[in-house]
Amino acid sequence: MLNYLTAKEISEIWGITPRRVAFLCENGRVPGAERKGYVWLIPADSPKPIDGRTLEARAKKGGAEQNG
Repeated sequence: MLNYLTAKEISEIWGITPRRVAFLCENGRVPGAERKGYVWLIPADSPKPIDGRTLEARAKKGGAEQNG
């Protein structure tokens, strides 16, 4: 049986806000996340998704722009 954590609990581990965790879950970025009523249940061993707003993420996608 998997151990699940709430968005608030996982946000403390990942160092982001619970709202950001919920956003990632809503958009299918957290594998195994399930919504039960108003609560997101996230597998405890889920890795933090890469933040697509960073240069690191753009470089991994191959779309990084080089300045200068």
